[in-house]
Amino acid sequence: MSARCQQSPVLAGSATLTALGALVLYLAKPSGYGKYSDNLMPAAVRLPARAAWFLQELPSFAVPAGILAWQPSSLLGPPATVLLGLFCAHYFHRTFVYSLLTRGRPFPVVFLFRGFVFCLGNGFLQGYYLVYCAEYPAEWYTDIRFSLGVFLFILGMGINIHSDYILRQLRKPGEIIYRIPQGGLFTFVSGANFLGEIIEWIGYALASWSLPALAFAFFSLCFLGLRAFHHHRFYLKMFDDYPKSRRALIPFIF
Repeated sequence: MSARCQQSPVLAGSATLTALGALVLYLAKPSGYGKYSDNLMPAAVRLPARAAWFLQELPSFAVPAGILAWQPSSLLGPPATVLLGLFCAHYFHRTFVYSLLTRGRPFPVVFLFRGFVFCLGNGFLQGYYLVYCAEYPAEWYTDIRFSLGVFLFILGMGINIHSDYILRQLRKPGEIIYRIPQGGLFTFVSGANFLGEIIEWIGYALASWSLPALAFAFFSLCFLGLRAFHHHRFYLKMFDDYPKSRRALIPFIF
């Protein structure tokens, strides 16, 4: 462990992520963006979806990438570098690809601010831990936790990207309407995109075997899982012909 590693911010950040995840489940309310923004905040100031998603997701890429860039390469163990690279790869896509392609609804500024602060804090937590605190043995690349974790991360990212593509095809540019998503994992669940991202962060937690990554995976499960539940309920109310066999998040189960 590096002499520059301070355990206090790592523990505090991990505890905060865990508490936020538990709070999300306790409140059990849909986040006020996307299809829920009008009901929760009808008069809220909004930004176009593409600008809002770009600004919100940017810290999760820029902060850990900046931490990594400022370090001499000799101070970084290869597994930590790869793991932080996976984290940055996800948020590079979210910042520079997803945000520029999305056809979502205008985004309330208050939720943009909350998301920005969250991404800033979590990006710092994950980057700080992997650069300054993480220690992996030379054989970590062959450890089943690393191998399975990276596989799940890549699988989940593929599911997430493919599901987002399916959702984008439901709307023409400028449309703000809802249609039933079909294909991919949407055949089985309403929240296929959320399931993909949850699988990603479970894989990241397994591969990095760290408290911050575990806390983030827990938060993602709570936040995205609840969002999938509300999406599923929304679709059932809106569409009389919505597939009755489709579940919210976990195929055939939930």
